[in-house]
This record gives sequence, C-alpha cells and structure tokens, in this order.
Amino acid sequence: MAGHHRWDALSAPELDALVDDRTVAVLPVAAVEQHGGHLPLATDVIIGEGLLAAALARSVGRAGTVLILPTLAIGSSLEHTAFSGTLSLAPETAIAVIESIGTSVARAGIRRLLIFNSHGGNKAVIDIAALKLRAAQRMLVVKANYFRFAPPADALPARELAHGLHGGALETSLMLHFAPDQVRVDRLEDAQSLGATRADVGATLGPEGDAGFAWMAQDLHASGVTGNARLASAEQGARLSAHFAARLATLIDEASTFELDALND
Repeated sequence: MAGHHRWDALSAPELDALVDDRTVAVLPVAAVEQHGGHLPLATDVIIGEGLLAAALARSVGRAGTVLILPTLAIGSSLEHTAFSGTLSLAPETAIAVIESIGTSVARAGIRRLLIFNSHGGNKAVIDIAALKLRAAQRMLVVKANYFRFAPPADALPARELAHGLHGGALETSLMLHFAPDQVRVDRLEDAQSLGATRADVGATLGPEGDAGFAWMAQDLHASGVTGNARLASAEQGARLSAHFAARLATLIDEASTFELDALND
C-alpha cells in the first residue's frame, strides 16, 4: 500500500500489514547543540523535521509505503561540546544506536532504510553504521545529508556556502522559514570562519575540502558560529526548503524502486 505513515502511530499488526518488498523506512537524525546566540539548541531537529514534512507533502510514497521513524534528536556533536547546552552521544554510541535501530527495521521485514541527516557531525557515524547494516542485514541504506544537496542557483554567495558551516545564512534562513519565533533576530552576526580567512590569503588547507583538518567549533570562530547570519531571510528559507524537500522526495521514491538484486551478497 503506497503512502506514508508514522512508525510509532501504528499498532504492531497495522505495521505488519503495510510492509512489503517496496517499503522504505526513513530515519531522521539530528542534533541538540549550540547554534550561537541567535538560534535554539533544537535547530537541527527543527530543520530536519521541517524538510521531511515538506518532502512528504509532495506525495512521497507513490511507489511504495514509507514509514517515518521517530527522530533521533541527539547525535554526535563532539565538536560543539565546549559550549553550554550541547547534548552529544559518543561517536561509538551513535554508531551503535543507528545500527540497532536499523537492525530493528530489518527485523520488521524491511530492507530499505533512508537515513535523513540534518547535522554535519553525524555524517561520519552514519557512514559507518550504514555500512555495518549493509554487511550484517543485507539492506539498502541510503545516506541523505541535506547540507550536501546542491542548493538552488544563486541562492547564497559562494563564499557563504563554502564557509558558513554552522548557524550562518543557510541554517538561519531555514529557521526563519520553519520557526521564525525562535530566531533571536537582534543577535544575528557575521562570524567569519577560520576557513574563510585562510582562503582570503590563498591558503588551501582549511577545515573542509579535499584535505580538511579536524576542528572544534571554537577553532573556527570563538562564538561557535561560522557564516553570515545577517544574509538570512524567510523568503530565502522558503526557497531552500522547497528545493531540498524536492530532492529528498525524489530520493525516498528512488529508494523504494531501487532493485535490491543489484546488491551482490
């Protein structure tokens, strides 16, 4: 049966009746961590759930049933632990939690899992957990990080896209769209990242790129924010949301139609 359903709103027999060989489970993974003085600790949760809701509104599930798992709100946020309010699982714990959830999904007879991530620090642990699930459960595991989706053309200046990694114009715009009452607009700042200042003098080694160095948030800027939040707007947030949601909707539907026989055991 096509369509989408909340996993935790179903009874056990109802879930059993919905599962078939095209069913996709979607696991939203986020973080509760500092985002400077202008954004709440739940920023990544709000953005992730907002983008997923926007994707589901696009009739996701045409090919098969989509089951939305409860959001894993606390992720791996080691890089933000110097700041108050950050909640973080140890990387090893985060890997084990994601793997355990995926194993439970497989036990329900589902071999298609899409992990939708809204926090950069989760990417490495998701990569490892996904591979472990592929090896142990013979699952298709899709790793979808919205911040790695190509943005709309001319959405933001190239410099901001490259260096506004945390609490900058992109995240602030999305928050002005999804939860404007939670943005402290009187505290917006232009926090120039160490990566941006190094690029300005011609350095090629920075925190991101083809050969980045490990960093803590305070290494990039003392405030824990990187990017120019003053460039943000609700209008830009709506445009970014629509664009990212369309990409996510396509990925969910493609996960449902992916031929599992292409995965060789």
